Amino acid sequence: MTGDELVARLIAAVGEQRRESGVVVEAVYQPVGGAGGKVMPPTFPVVERGGSPYLLEERWVDGDRVGTVVIDQVPSQANRVEEALLAARDTGRLSVPIFEMMVDGLRLTSLQFPHRYADAYLRDSEVDGVRFDDSTAGKALRSVTTHDVRPLYAREPYSLLFGAWDSHRRGRWPRFARLYQSMMYGLDPIVGDRRSGRFDPLNLTGGVDNKDKAETDWRFLPEGQKAKGGRLSEIGHGHIAPNPAHGGVTVREVRRSAWISFAGLERLRFGEVSEEAAGLARAALAALALVGDRLAFGRPSLSLRSGCELTRITETVAFEVAGGEKEPVEVSVGDAVAAFVQLRAQAGAAGVPMADDVVAVTPIRQLREAMVYARTQAVPDSEE
Repeated sequence: MTGDELVARLIAAVGEQRRESGVVVEAVYQPVGGAGGKVMPPTFPVVERGGSPYLLEERWVDGDRVGTVVIDQVPSQANRVEEALLAARDTGRLSVPIFEMMVDGLRLTSLQFPHRYADAYLRDSEVDGVRFDDSTAGKALRSVTTHDVRPLYAREPYSLLFGAWDSHRRGRWPRFARLYQSMMYGLDPIVGDRRSGRFDPLNLTGGVDNKDKAETDWRFLPEGQKAKGGRLSEIGHGHIAPNPAHGGVTVREVRRSAWISFAGLERLRFGEVSEEAAGLARAALAALALVGDRLAFGRPSLSLRSGCELTRITETVAFEVAGGEKEPVEVSVGDAVAAFVQLRAQAGAAGVPMADDVVAVTPIRQLREAMVYARTQAVPDSEE
């Protein structure tokens, strides 16, 4: 499907006489190296669930009730799409707006802020010396309502695609549901087992006077010497005996299911502009979601986390129409980008523009201090 064909299809799909319910993506994966290989799902604190650190659940798959394990949740998949969009922007492949914060070589953007337009990183920043909420860009974002989403469309469209809610400021702010979602799960999981330890090539033994001095001038204590302190293993030396650790799973296959909702797009309101302009903006958002999906998942393999490398076996991209019928289409990254660029230009000409520049934001003093501390002084995550 060419960019022009995709433009026409998306405009019709968000129109008043639409027959489409959404764009669906269905894909099947297996571990790199072949079926039956072990994969590492995300882990969570064990709260009942039979003691498993994984999210295990039953679901209907192809008409059968099947045991599954979550391989990647909806929020995580959205973050992967945001990461892909940012990478495409950085390489010049895609032109979209972002907020950008730079602190001592550390870069954060609005495609990384956890709460998107409503994030505390933006709230606790400044634009040209003015607190963000009082800046021109900040005031525009604060003016967004369910009846007029143009401020978000113009400056932070990702909040509309992936959902956002301002829970950090006083007041009752609008909630925006996800228009795009994706998740991955494995079928018929068999939970594995393993042991995790550490081998020291010299098998160092003894102790240390103060483990808090690990990065400075700690003092070695031979075995048997009585003194307050800690084991060498507490500062990274010596053996650690193998201990139980989450052992991953083997699955029959991994499936990905993604969805762009035209009903959700239909609910977006764009103020007093014409319905034609609003329709073009909705279609541009759908195209941007498709761009992100193709950038993130349109490759032959995925690397989700350590121990979770997946090869794509099959994939179908389709328009789902009333009755549940799916009409497959071939959409490359180039096709999706071309459609987005054209639809954004048409929406802008009709009165609903989207920016493509960078707004630099600077953290306030307190936030900068917290960021510097986190990078240089905070204890490792595993010790908190």
